[in-house]
Amino acid sequence: MNINGKKSIITDKRFFSLEPLSGKTRLDSFFCPIEEYNNYLFQEALRSQNDQMALTWLLLERSNKTIAAYMSLIADAIKLSTTEKELHNLDYPFKTVPAMKIAKLAVSSPFQEKYRGIGSLMVDMAIQIAESCNEQHFACRFITVDADIEHNESVMNFYLKNGFIPNEETNNKRRKTVSMRRDILFKADIL
Repeated sequence: MNINGKKSIITDKRFFSLEPLSGKTRLDSFFCPIEEYNNYLFQEALRSQNDQMALTWLLLERSNKTIAAYMSLIADAIKLSTTEKELHNLDYPFKTVPAMKIAKLAVSSPFQEKYRGIGSLMVDMAIQIAESCNEQHFACRFITVDADIEHNESVMNFYLKNGFIPNEETNNKRRKTVSMRRDILFKADIL
């Protein structure tokens, strides 16, 4: 138990499984207070997956298959400034650097209240997927995300705590999102 009566998710990983979305998956157990994230999961995620636009992963509670969280992953490439390339020791003439993007990440409200760290667990699992791609399929140096500050101003702090830093080169001028990256080659945070 942690303060506030919430269990730490780190000690409870054995109670969850990460599974890809399928047409047979029951989605009615998921609820997020941000309606856009519900709508995406219920109406768009499977179509996006079938059209090879995004692959959605569900974190399921093993005992009853309740959806604790989901994330949709896509291939990405990011443009880095000269200063940003130097920060990551990237002495390459490429204009873009390979990445995998967390296109959507949402935690179901009941699990936000019951556990701490599910969002961070999802980020860790995204990194494991990217590292698997590096070992078996294609190069992926960064995990990227467009932090949705329109719906939740504190989400940027969540990603900062999980080792992401803002992108100078591709920062969104609309300020509904903040483009961020995490270098997965080096385990230490670059701040």
